Amino acid sequence: MPATADPTHDLVILGGGSGGYACALRAAELGLTVALVEKARLGGTCLHQGCIPTKALLHAAEVADNARDGAAFGVRSSLESIDMAGVHAYKDGVVERLYKGLQGLVGSRDIDYVEGEGRLSDAHTVTVGDRDLVGRHLVLATGSAARSLPGLEIGGRVVTSEEALRLATVPSSVIVLGGGVIGVEFASVYRSFGADVTIVEALPRLVAGEDEAVSKQLERAFRKRRITVLTGVRFASASQDEHSVTVTTEDGTELTADLLLVAVGRGPVASGMGLEEAGIAMDRGFVLADERCRTNVDRVYAVGDIVPGLQLAHRGFAQGIFVAEDVAGRSPVPVDELGIPRVTYCDPEIASIGLTEAQARERFGEVTAYEYNLGGNGKSQILKTQGFVKLVRQVDGPVVGVHMIGARMGEQVGEAQLIYNWQAFADDVAPLVHAHPTQNEALGEAFLALAGKPLHAHA
Repeated sequence: MPATADPTHDLVILGGGSGGYACALRAAELGLTVALVEKARLGGTCLHQGCIPTKALLHAAEVADNARDGAAFGVRSSLESIDMAGVHAYKDGVVERLYKGLQGLVGSRDIDYVEGEGRLSDAHTVTVGDRDLVGRHLVLATGSAARSLPGLEIGGRVVTSEEALRLATVPSSVIVLGGGVIGVEFASVYRSFGADVTIVEALPRLVAGEDEAVSKQLERAFRKRRITVLTGVRFASASQDEHSVTVTTEDGTELTADLLLVAVGRGPVASGMGLEEAGIAMDRGFVLADERCRTNVDRVYAVGDIVPGLQLAHRGFAQGIFVAEDVAGRSPVPVDELGIPRVTYCDPEIASIGLTEAQARERFGEVTAYEYNLGGNGKSQILKTQGFVKLVRQVDGPVVGVHMIGARMGEQVGEAQLIYNWQAFADDVAPLVHAHPTQNEALGEAFLALAGKPLHAHA
């Protein structure tokens, strides 16, 4: 198809995951003609191999812990076993219901949904089989896939998060290679299911992108749960037989378990689709784009995990919506990466937004930080959870970071992102009334203290 071919659509979107389908839905709302190309299942990694199924596993893990620990609440309960077939039926049922709902949404809009593997024939043409889709604008939204390390082959007893979602039985012991978000979430699941778990992390601390105080609290909590945490330890090699897998670290230490879960991050799916041939700038496999999601090629955008930055479904949603509105001439405000809430769904849960204390000091110099311990929160005592809410603010300025760890903290990040994105001062938030007793109240208590009028906290 020559580059001068007449457009078939206002937007051609390559990839039907979070960023792609969000862009398609919003563009169709705005009256643009849209083609959405997806080679697998609509919804992408988030719906089928990521956010939704992993959080279903984490909820099953929470149920297991509640059954096991019922006596602590005066309930005589016990955990008989984990029925993985039942867990998968529950997990897959959630995914399928959401999948059908998403199919219905896309089908209800005037969207040309094209199933098949797409490849760029030129900078604005996606070829799927014998069909050429020419867009006035092209959106790249092809997502990411699980990474491994050089020389570490996936197979047998060595799995990524994608294979881990389909395990038929609970291993008695697991080595988790990687202490980032994916690693600590699966470590939490396996421990709740009864496995002995060891995390091997090359960096000095778990969840290294979070505030250092959060990392320390998580490591304490994991050790209390009898999860072995090895930080500052680098992987050297792995071998397996029919009974076990052995990991050797660079210092010569050998660790043996039933399963090795490789959780060293996710890489972009952007090669072999004609992007380089179309002249689109890339770096280490990622597509480069500016704050308005524009690549170096005119009228070609990129959103989601293929663009360097946070690999979060809601970032993809926001960027996809932004591109649709930009193409439609709405002049939307670019998505602020720091203004995107982050949640890690292990036990205890982590939620944050904005700058860590270290980042804030680097950017602003002197800052003020305050931690409100959940020991003073009634609902936290009821739930038997430990942790804190930490606020970071510029001196005599707005709050530039909110960091929380403890049960259900992910549910508090909605208010936290409003506080950060509206550049609120402590005195703006302190008068707001928070329901008692709730976990959300801990956020309010932290702001009362930061404003100089603590209630259930020492001055």
